[in-house]
Amino acid sequence: MKLFVGLGNPGAKYAGNRHNIGFMAVDQIAASHGFSPWKNKFNGLMAEGRLGRERVILLKPTTFMNLSGQSVSAAMQYFKLTPEDVTVFHDELDLVPGKVRLKFAGGHAGHNGLRSMHQHIGDAYHRVRIGIGHPGHKDRVAGYVLHDFAKSDAEWIEDLMHGIDRGIVNLADGDGPNFLNAIARRVIPNRPAKTRIPPIKKPEKPEEQPDTRSAFQKLKDRFS
Repeated sequence: MKLFVGLGNPGAKYAGNRHNIGFMAVDQIAASHGFSPWKNKFNGLMAEGRLGRERVILLKPTTFMNLSGQSVSAAMQYFKLTPEDVTVFHDELDLVPGKVRLKFAGGHAGHNGLRSMHQHIGDAYHRVRIGIGHPGHKDRVAGYVLHDFAKSDAEWIEDLMHGIDRGIVNLADGDGPNFLNAIARRVIPNRPAKTRIPPIKKPEKPEEQPDTRSAFQKLKDRFS
């Protein structure tokens, strides 16, 4: 059994925030793969289903971001899971929008949701780091992540969600590279190879024949 956790803040006010892209990811998974309806449990919203051969629990903590670890810890205790059974989907400032990277263990880089996870279950869990870009200065981070995505972001977000949808069975099966490949193929579509057009050859000039006429003949031909 695996526990897939989306990080975000509950309520309509935050639904479109950059900080909530983890919620968006697990919502996509639930809708596309026939998971059970969401129900209130473990101070969060939980849905159950299967991804390939694996039974998977989806969880969206409703404790707000900085207390997410409480909900995850409660679910882990109930299902008797270890941190290695947990995968967290979260926003990542240090990646360009739409870029996704996988990580196991390590620091939380100041992310409040991950900080709470560390406090309650340690750091030995899996992460799906979903790039949202950086506002350019640390003083602007709070307002940036708690602000809705721009309308211009809609296209890559849609592509990203479909990529996650296509590759999620691979992730559940432990195949991270093919999960990332599925996203890359959707977010950065394959472009047809450019056909190399050979340069146009200039027509060769006919080889000039040596002029064997005498000076007198040349003069005669000139005035004839």
